[in-house]
Amino acid sequence: MRLSCGKLIVLSMGTLLGLIVLAYGFAWLNLDRSAVARSLIWMHADVSDYLRFPSRVIASGDIKFNYAKAPEYPEALPSDVAPGYPDLSTLLEQSQTAAFIVIHNDRLVYERYFNGHHPDTFHTSFSVAKSFNSALIGAAIANGSISSIDEPVTTYIPELIKRDARFQAITIGNLLSMSSGLRYQTAGMPWGDDARTYYDPDLRHLAVQGSEIIEAPGERFHYNNYNPLLIGIVLERATGMHVSDYLSETLWKSLGATADASWSLDSEASGFEKMESGINARPIDFAKLGSLYLNRGMWQGSQLLPATWIDQSTHHADAATPSSGYQFGWWTFTNEALGDYYAAAGNKGQYVFVFPDDRLVIVRLGAETGGIDWVRMIPNIAQNLQSRLRG
Repeated sequence: MRLSCGKLIVLSMGTLLGLIVLAYGFAWLNLDRSAVARSLIWMHADVSDYLRFPSRVIASGDIKFNYAKAPEYPEALPSDVAPGYPDLSTLLEQSQTAAFIVIHNDRLVYERYFNGHHPDTFHTSFSVAKSFNSALIGAAIANGSISSIDEPVTTYIPELIKRDARFQAITIGNLLSMSSGLRYQTAGMPWGDDARTYYDPDLRHLAVQGSEIIEAPGERFHYNNYNPLLIGIVLERATGMHVSDYLSETLWKSLGATADASWSLDSEASGFEKMESGINARPIDFAKLGSLYLNRGMWQGSQLLPATWIDQSTHHADAATPSSGYQFGWWTFTNEALGDYYAAAGNKGQYVFVFPDDRLVIVRLGAETGGIDWVRMIPNIAQNLQSRLRG
């Protein structure tokens, strides 16, 4: 019996729908085992992803540090501080901002939360985590767990040599400065390396077996998420600790974090920190990283990181380096009004800006950028604050 054209169409559509349902069902069942499944179900990265990934606690200590409040606290800033907006609150409310914090001379000047967020709301770091990674390498060098940034990555990950002997030329410093010469394809999700290094359920294996050399190290800056994954393996093997635990012991407790944080993991089975992203904490505790660096590693009378490490990690280099705008996990800038300054930066507008000349730290966290170029806006705000704060 021959089916009519209409029945064939209905049958085909039903079959296609059934296949789609099966594909999505398979993906749901494999969320902890497949990067493709995660890409299919979760799609693009989201600030709520920390609720999806398993995580490891970054324990805080018994002593909590609270910033002293400046006379301007909590929000008494000049009405013209945000160029193009009637006031700063309007800008922040309309730009999907979650938290905005201004610290001057280690005192809180401004602290506001927007769009349903509060002081105790957790927020994810995205690539701000890379600046924490850099701090942890500095701590490991300071305590002797790592000799120097000039050590080859193969000192800690010798299995890379079996894949390509050229890995012996890549140093820890090359990884930190994104000048390792490793391939990275930033094709759109779900098929590019941006998805693999974000969603893969075994990031250690991916880093060791998936990283490929395309050029000699130290020649060119190329932002690449294989670099922080390899840094994570180096830290694990050098310190003998989970990276989350090492962060807790070296910095989080010492900084007086107001609460435990967490670090998202690739999967329960692998249990490896998502080194390219995924530190989840209260906004005020992210600010403490900026304050630590502003004070060149000194915190409440203790030198948590060497001052030379802070300087080396954040200086704005000349054009002779692979990148004059990126050092060890920090984006670096300079202009006549603000001098040299730097920022930890993450996807969807997560920022910790540090302005040493003005003794200023500015933190912006949000669900999206809200259409604002924060790399320009935050320095503009800082510059508009200069006369008031210096006075």
